[in-house]
Amino acid sequence: MSTRTSTPNPIQYDGFQVALQPSARRADIVLNRAPLNVVTINQREQLRAAFEKLDNNDDVQVIVLRAVGEHFSSGGYIKGFIEMSPEYLSHLADNIAAPERCRKPVIAAIHGYCFGVAFELSLACDFRIVTTSSLLALPEQRIGMIPGSGGSARLLHMIGIGRTKDLVMRARRITGNEAHAWGIAIDCVADDSLMAATDSLVNELTAFSPLAQRALKDLLNSSQNTSVQAGIELEGQAFGQLRSSNDFQEGVVSFHEKRKPEFTGS
Repeated sequence: MSTRTSTPNPIQYDGFQVALQPSARRADIVLNRAPLNVVTINQREQLRAAFEKLDNNDDVQVIVLRAVGEHFSSGGYIKGFIEMSPEYLSHLADNIAAPERCRKPVIAAIHGYCFGVAFELSLACDFRIVTTSSLLALPEQRIGMIPGSGGSARLLHMIGIGRTKDLVMRARRITGNEAHAWGIAIDCVADDSLMAATDSLVNELTAFSPLAQRALKDLLNSSQNTSVQAGIELEGQAFGQLRSSNDFQEGVVSFHEKRKPEFTGS
């Protein structure tokens, strides 16, 4: 896959780049360590910092996580785990949860290998688009270990205990088509259609109110581990808070005037 033309971020990151596209209200975090985009320990912390920086950038409404080269990523730098203390390793999931903590929608555009921490990072995103060439796996059992950055826990909620055991306990690779069928990915497209599908989703999301999008993401994340009744109460509170927003007023007026709304995120 080729890189896309955009305004580069001047910060030099370890193993990835950040590309800003203010006119599209979009930012891309691009894994770029050929040939397999292996993720180092240091890179995990920098990815967290990059997501936090973009979360505070008012010119960015949607974030895309993607990669250059043949593969999204083969996973983490394995020897790095031996060098870290057990206490440090017990908190590895904190950095990988950055896309989930981010208030803005995050899309993972996946092609080729998506293994280990790369798969876990994509699972912390809001949307995953895969290709027919994609292979996804949490292969830690093969080295006498288990996933350590939230992968098995997120899959458990996403696809249930049976499929999670099938995938994780067998260190099994699943195809892009399987990931789509299981509900891990929202779409599976041809390799040469991945960027077009990603662009289309970005355009769809940026047409909505940024304020309502942030409120909805927070609501869904908060409600996931609560009872139905508690989730309904949280939904009602968020609904009431958005009642006085300028975006809601614009939405109502534009609906009655039969025109496209112009949201400002306020």
